[in-house]
Parts: sequence; structure tokens; C-alpha cells
Amino acid sequence: MQAPRGTKDIIPEDIIFWQHIYKIANEILSLHNYKEIRTPLLEYTELFQRTIGHYTDIVNKEMYSFTDQGDRNITLRPEGTASIARAFISNKLYVAQKISRLWYFGPMFRYERPQKGRQRQFHQLGIECLGSCKPIADVEVIRLAINILQELQCKEYTLEINSIGNIEERNCYQEKLIEYLIKYKQDLDKDSQQRLNTNPLRILDSKNIKTQEILNKAPKLQQFLNLESLNHFNEICKHLTYLQIPYKINEKLVRGLDYYNYTAFEIKSISSKNNDTICGGGRYDQLIQQLGGPTTPSVGWAIGVERLLIIVKEKILTENNNNTIYIIIQSKENYHEIWDIIKIIEKYKIKFELDLSNSTLSKQIKKAYQLNIKICFIIGEEEIKNKKITIKWLKNHTQQQIHLFNLTKYLQYIKEYF
Repeated sequence: MQAPRGTKDIIPEDIIFWQHIYKIANEILSLHNYKEIRTPLLEYTELFQRTIGHYTDIVNKEMYSFTDQGDRNITLRPEGTASIARAFISNKLYVAQKISRLWYFGPMFRYERPQKGRQRQFHQLGIECLGSCKPIADVEVIRLAINILQELQCKEYTLEINSIGNIEERNCYQEKLIEYLIKYKQDLDKDSQQRLNTNPLRILDSKNIKTQEILNKAPKLQQFLNLESLNHFNEICKHLTYLQIPYKINEKLVRGLDYYNYTAFEIKSISSKNNDTICGGGRYDQLIQQLGGPTTPSVGWAIGVERLLIIVKEKILTENNNNTIYIIIQSKENYHEIWDIIKIIEKYKIKFELDLSNSTLSKQIKKAYQLNIKICFIIGEEEIKNKKITIKWLKNHTQQQIHLFNLTKYLQYIKEYF
């Protein structure tokens, strides 16, 4: 049996990297009073249709949706923000405080062609700042993404930002954009021809060279922004400049989700061949109200963990030495006192591994060397008889015996050594 296409087992030798990313994110985000939230993998399909948009690729092509035994339309969540918005309303998180800072780390599901860094079950690390319309909130979330990437030694990236205005401004722009592009319809790539009638702003994001050449002379979204939109964006740029965070204004950056307004941004890796987007986000001031909640201007982002791991895995330093006590039992009789020794080790919270094989002493010690173990506790017939433990230090090939009643004191020394 194989895992389904587009899914991947995360085996123990890889999980340490995932735990490292989670640990760094938790430390940085907790420092800024962001609190972790975990939402269900299953949501009603309507949630994503209403928030992401009927004409987006996610809703049209990529969602894993089904009808359950209760005849309910259910979808495996394809992204995190809609679920956070739903949870924010369902649990009335807006009652306790005006600003809610939330973060999440978990799997998402989209039916796409699997490739390096992109799976059908993938994982996102994301944050949402709910309740503030101030530009400084946008800056806070962007800065946190930068802080996390830098702490993970991911330093080769570009930050691209844009203002996409509000719904009214985009509608006005959209009319002019269609009016311009309709003259070149036959020269556009097939996806862009279809989007001309459904989601014309996504044409700006086309990777087709000829389409991009046509767009170079198209109307610009910035020409349709009012003073409020421009001031919001300019304030963000001033803050980023003050913080010495380099950025590039990309006038074609619109993001692929319908709920965004004002700010849109992406962080792209320049160390990968395709300049992959590793973080994307923006502001969404109408989403929560659209779902039946109170007016709650919000901003957030999501990082693709698999893409991030490709970039930072080699830079994450893991401990070469295994700070584990390896317990070897060489006794033909049942040695129940081993549990007393284990209880004492547990009390000092020192990692240990009890060898469960029937191998010889030399083979068990060889296994310990293979695991980069520092210390072995050897308990044989003589040790049982004399109520002692033989301690073997593998690095310097020395060993000694201690009485069981001295084990507590000896573990204190080991813990300091580790």
C-alpha cells in the first residue's frame, strides 16, 4: 500500500525540522501576544464558496468536497483564514477583547498537480490580526513574517506589496481592464480568456509572457484608488522603510482570494529557481461581516511549510549528540527493579531508551554507538547481584560502577553534563 498521490509521511528523522519551525513560530508569536488556535479540518462547503469566491481556482478546481451521510456538503479546508473567521464568529471571540491576535499551524487540502514543495495535503503556518483597521497592523504582521523567516535562517527573499483598494475601486478598475483586454482576447492565454468573464483581476497574475506584454499597456489599478486607499498604503511603506525592511511595489500583485482589500503582499524566495512564494497575505476588512459577524477589519498571512522546509532544512542545526541514556539489560532472570531505575530517570526528565532486543552485550553497545549515544547503563548478572549499575561513557571509552543508592546523585551530575 502506498500513501495517496499528493500526500507524504512525515517520518521521525524529518519531524525534528517541523518541530523546530513550530517552536520558533511559537516563541516569536507568543512574544507579540498571538495565541494559537486550532480549527477543524472539516468545514461546510458554503464557508469557502462565500469567502474565497465562486470564480477562484480553489473553489472551482481544487477543493476536496463531498456529501456526508447526513446529506451535508462538507469540504476539507483548503486554506486557514476562512476557518479562523468562522471560529471567531462561532465562539464570539470579539466579546472579550477588541483586538484578537491568532495563529495556526496545520494541514490544508487542495487538488493540484503534486510537485516539489506542493502537495495535495500541505501545511500552513498563519497568523490573523482581527479588529484593527490601522496600517500599523499590516506592518506588524509583515514584520512578524520577516522575523520568523530570519530566525529560521531564510534570508534570501523579496517582499512584494501592493494596494488593491476596496471593492468599489476594484469594480471600477475591472470594467476598464475588461474594456482594454477584450480587444486582445484571442492573443491571451486560455486561462486568461476564461478569467476575462469570471475573475479578470487574476489575469494580472498570469505567467504567460505574451499576456504580460499585453498587460504592460493596460490601465493601472493605482489610477482608481481614492485618497483613503493611497494613504493607507503609503503609511505602510513609510513604516517598512523606517524598519529597514526592503520591499518592492508590484502593481500586478492581487492575490487569488476574493476577500482581500487594500493591502496585498507576498514574500518570494530568491534562492529557489522559480522564485516560489513562501508567504502570502493581505487585509480583509469585510470578510467577518460578510459571514454574519460584527464589522472586524483584519489582516494576516500564511506560510507554506513544505516550501519553507526546502529552503531552510539544511540551515536548521540539529544536535549531533544523542543526549539519551541507553539502558542495556544482560540478565536471564526477570529484573523487576529496572522499573525503579526508570522511575528515577523519569523524575530527572532525562531521555532514555531501554534496549528491548535479545542481542549480545557487544551488539547492544554497537547499536548505542550507531545512535550517537553518550552514556550506557549496563545491568547484568553481577550488577543485579551487587545492586550496582555499570556506566559506560562511549565518547572516551571509560566505564565505572555505582551503587543503586547513589543513582539519584549521579543523575544530577549527568543532567548538568547534558
